[in-house]
This record gives sequence, C-alpha cells and structure tokens, in this order.
Amino acid sequence: MADEEEQTYTLTMENGEVAKTSWGYSGKGQAVYSNGEMYDGDFVDGKRAGKGKYSYANGDKYDGEFQDNKKHGIGKLTYNQKGEYFGFFENGKKHGDGMFTYPNKDIYSGWWKYGRKHGKGTYVFSDTGMRLIGDWSEGKMTNGRWVFPNGVNYEGTFEYNKPKGKGTWSFQNGNTLQGEYIQHVLPADEDADVGE
Repeated sequence: MADEEEQTYTLTMENGEVAKTSWGYSGKGQAVYSNGEMYDGDFVDGKRAGKGKYSYANGDKYDGEFQDNKKHGIGKLTYNQKGEYFGFFENGKKHGDGMFTYPNKDIYSGWWKYGRKHGKGTYVFSDTGMRLIGDWSEGKMTNGRWVFPNGVNYEGTFEYNKPKGKGTWSFQNGNTLQGEYIQHVLPADEDADVGE
C-alpha cells in the first residue's frame, strides 16, 4: 500500500476540491498515487480510516475497513490471480478469523496471525475432497485430523502438513492403526506450506 509520506498523490475531496495532500482532511475522498494506486473512501484527520477501496499497481484490490492508513477490521482482499481472502485484518495483515480461496479452488477457513495460518482451521483440497482439520502454527498444520473422502482418517501430530509423531489411522471397517510416524523431508520441502 502506498505510504503517503513517500508517495506523491492528488486527493479529490467529496466537495470536488483537489488537493496535493490529505493532511487534516476528514470526509470521503479519492486519492490517486504516483505509482498508479488508488484509494476511494473515508479519511479521518488525513488518514485512510473507516470504509474504503484500495486498488494496487499489481492488480490486487481491497474492499473493507481501514485504520491509520492500513487494512484493519473486516475486508476482502482479492489478489491478482492468487486467490481471495475475506475476513479480519490488523495493522495491514490477515489476522483473526478469515477464509482464503485459492485459484485452484482449495479453501482454508480459520484463524490467522499476522498473515499466516495460526490457530484452529480447516484446509479443504478441491480436487480430492481431502481435509486437514486442527491446529496450525506459522502457516503449517501441527496437530489434528487428515480426513479422506472415503472415510479414512488420521488423527495425531503433523510436521510440514504430513503425519509425524504419534497418531492413529482409522478405517471404514472400524480397524485402527496406531503408531509413531517418521518423515524423511528433503531440504526443498522444508518451506512447503499448504496454500501459502
């Protein structure tokens, strides 16, 4: 998002006047920044605050609440060809309860902490119907259930979104398999993050 102290811009106020700054202005307005970005919405004491729409130079669009020039409160952020998030923001980042729909139609619904999946959440794989349900930390599943469409599921601990440590597989016929699972993760896999 444009930093008003570094960007030059023009502000068209609701009365039609045009200014080179929003300093001290409260009311509705439209700011057009030198990098091509645009904000259309509420200002309070010269800052984006309240409801508004922001269009980014890269094609991303945000429609929601602002505070102190940052996304803050409830809003929808549509990423240019990278999906859509609807939920809570804090200080410009996804934070709190929200849902992200990815271009491949996968969906994560749950809690976020400053831009990463963190807390209780569910990730649904669109192409297979599989679900990861449980606790997330720093964008990765740590504990919970891996549910398959055929009724088979795994419940236990995870690392890099795969079973690791103590867990139990449950099958349709009522059989279970308990054990401790070990992963052999290649270095390139360490940064893998479901849907990030």
